[in-house]
Amino acid sequence: MRKMLPLLNVNRHAGGRSALTCRYRCGDACFHEVPNTSDNEYAGDVIAGALSRRSMMRAAAVVTVASAAGGAAVVQGASSAEAAAPAVAPAGRDHRHRPGKADGARGLRFTPVAPNTDDKVTVPEGYAQNVVIRWGEPILRGAPAFHPDRQSARAQAGQFGYNNDFLSLLPLPREWRRQVLVANHEYTDEQLMFKGYDSENPTREQVEIAWAAHGLSVVVVQEEWRNGKLTPVTRHHLNRRITATSEFELTGPAAGSDLLKTSADRSGRKVLGTLNNCAGGTTPWGTILSGEENFNQYFAHGSSPTDKRYGIGSGATERKWERFDKRFDAAQEPNEPHRFGWVVELDPYDPHSTPRKRTALGRFKHEAAQPRLTADGRPVVYMGDDERFDYFYKFVSSKRMKRGNSRHAREHNATLLDEGTLYVAKLTGDSPQDIDGSGKLPSDGEFDGSGVWIPLATGDTSHVPGMTAEEVYVFTRLAADKVGATKMDRPEDVEPSPRTGRVYVALTNNTNRGKDGHPAADEANPRNLNKHGQVLELAEHWDDPSGDGFAWRLFLVAGDPEDPATYYAGFPKEKVSPISCPDNVAFDDHGNLWISTDGNKLGSHDGLFGVATRGERRGEIKQFLTVPAGAETCGPIIQDRRVLVAVQHPGEVDGASVENPASVWPDGPGRIVRPSVVAVYRKDGRDIGV
Repeated sequence: MRKMLPLLNVNRHAGGRSALTCRYRCGDACFHEVPNTSDNEYAGDVIAGALSRRSMMRAAAVVTVASAAGGAAVVQGASSAEAAAPAVAPAGRDHRHRPGKADGARGLRFTPVAPNTDDKVTVPEGYAQNVVIRWGEPILRGAPAFHPDRQSARAQAGQFGYNNDFLSLLPLPREWRRQVLVANHEYTDEQLMFKGYDSENPTREQVEIAWAAHGLSVVVVQEEWRNGKLTPVTRHHLNRRITATSEFELTGPAAGSDLLKTSADRSGRKVLGTLNNCAGGTTPWGTILSGEENFNQYFAHGSSPTDKRYGIGSGATERKWERFDKRFDAAQEPNEPHRFGWVVELDPYDPHSTPRKRTALGRFKHEAAQPRLTADGRPVVYMGDDERFDYFYKFVSSKRMKRGNSRHAREHNATLLDEGTLYVAKLTGDSPQDIDGSGKLPSDGEFDGSGVWIPLATGDTSHVPGMTAEEVYVFTRLAADKVGATKMDRPEDVEPSPRTGRVYVALTNNTNRGKDGHPAADEANPRNLNKHGQVLELAEHWDDPSGDGFAWRLFLVAGDPEDPATYYAGFPKEKVSPISCPDNVAFDDHGNLWISTDGNKLGSHDGLFGVATRGERRGEIKQFLTVPAGAETCGPIIQDRRVLVAVQHPGEVDGASVENPASVWPDGPGRIVRPSVVAVYRKDGRDIGV
């Protein structure tokens, strides 16, 4: 029998996080009242009024196809082999596991890393690693080398930011073996940044350093030709820092709304800074999307019902920023919080461009924003709202992308995310009578069903009775409440497969599921007191993901494989690596899904896992790496020759401080703990996992 590792700290919060992480990353969200208290059972009259007859017929068609294919929607526009197979491949009783190569699916042929609590990045045998860049390393001309005792806001504004999360690598064709790395910086943990930090009395300098450590970094990196090692190119002309005080432009249908105007910006179109950037996406037109997630924790003295729905507290904040800038005091600037919680778009190839906040994509706790294109070239963006009992969304643009890099094409593509329709998902299971909250599989052998995308707003037109379009975009959570969207178990990162078009949604956990006063389990969220999470697989038509209907099933139900309340796409559970709390997801070129974890509740450190999504090994999950003590695995990038991860908040363990570190990573004893980006590659220089 598999022996679970002992927990490092008995004060772990729900999902396995430390109390310190909960304080600084999300403002102890799990210990506050759940913001979604709506009674939003299926609102058939609202949906019927919002969906056109054509939309309803298209939704029904997808469900009909799903039924005909055993609950799966047929992929169209794929290869002949894939077109003959369902988009959501049969699993459970329909899935046969024939003997295959002993070393795994192509791209996953490595010896899995065993669960562990080692204070390092642990990688498979035959692989090497290097730290690409650390918090505080200079990337702009004139920025000094990092010194923990000589930090300043000015220095930090030219150095790599803190707590790297989402990562993207873009090509740099005219420069040999160089790429553009973009990282966002979710939050700061001042207790691990400053010696003698007094959380009740932060200094202005400490606050301004924290402002400068938020945001995004753009830095060119150089590849060594012998292996996959990457190193930063300092002072490159594309290198850039975006901080909590950089200028942003609000665009789209809500820009200029009275709901977005403040005393400092009476136009409602200019915002200073971006906060709590989590996962994101890379667009086909060469820009970066980054989601503003737990922005609520930065604002003090909230009082309105909308503040409460977004989790803005009535008292002081943890960081006390409101003492130094009144815009963080909702009592003085009630509209300032409305200017956060958006998807940010950044052009990494233009260091002089103003980043934009796209209001057409709605305002909530954006964990991700990953686009794909319809057959006629319109972007479709999938988004999760990372909160217990909140929702899963998509946006369908009304404009087509223009190919090429001409000035006309760039200017046109800069407007793609400002016009279109915003939807929220409603999921219905096909075996509701079998769901008892235990995680037991239904009698048909799988958790699956159909769904409909409910339109919320199109341009200046609201589809939600009683709300204007501007209100829908600014208070998107309330709009989704009204139309009866499905309450999910913390929908975080979302990624469509570039090979099959299936969309994968990481649902991290929800220990409030089934408690008194909260929704009980349903087929998409089948476990009460859900501490391990699951991964949802959703199928739309390959060539038209703009439709209103979809089929879905659970691909993974995470946890100890020896627990009967787990499911690995029907793959034999004694042959998989244990996984808990899926968070960020990414694909490799072989079609495998890679999953990073946040808050592993099985006693091991968080890690990165690869899992086959097709063929005889579908559901075989293998652990590729683990991260150091207190850390979370973020932002995975899977290239042919390397894997990149953002090692976030290493050493963030209860009771830790600069003087009393809980980790010595990455630079060893006596050195300050620093969030960093790590590259992993094969020692022999060959491709990953082949």
